[in-house]
Amino acid sequence: MAKVSAGVLLYRRSGAIIEVFLVHPGGPFWARKDDGAWSIPKGEIEPGEEPLARAQREFAEETGLAVAGEFRALAPVRQAGGKVVHAWAVEGDADAAAIRSNRFSMEWPPRSGRSQEFPEVDRAAWFDLKTARQKLNPGQRALVDALERLLG
Repeated sequence: MAKVSAGVLLYRRSGAIIEVFLVHPGGPFWARKDDGAWSIPKGEIEPGEEPLARAQREFAEETGLAVAGEFRALAPVRQAGGKVVHAWAVEGDADAAAIRSNRFSMEWPPRSGRSQEFPEVDRAAWFDLKTARQKLNPGQRALVDALERLLG
């Protein structure tokens, strides 16, 4: 059974330019990856959990920022590994430099027996739609297309 996640695609307008807020995963596996590595803030939905509530909670956990407004559902996307991502677009603003992410532990270096802690998200940034398509995980690029259609 495929994993299912929920996330928020925060966007803002600056004249005719639309920008989206993306996050870069933390930890040693992602440290040197850029194009194709970024994501919307998202997390796995637990059984019986309301997806939009999960999306909002994940945004707060991964960025330390709250997001509010009119949430508009986008068509779900399927990533290469099979994970289905449900996303909601919402207009707003956030200071990408002010994020404070939750943390996770993992054995690092591998087979060392030592556990290290890393931020789930190590940075965030605003990108115009063309650049966002380049930065995003390929399975999430359709979310930008959906947002562009939604906004006309």
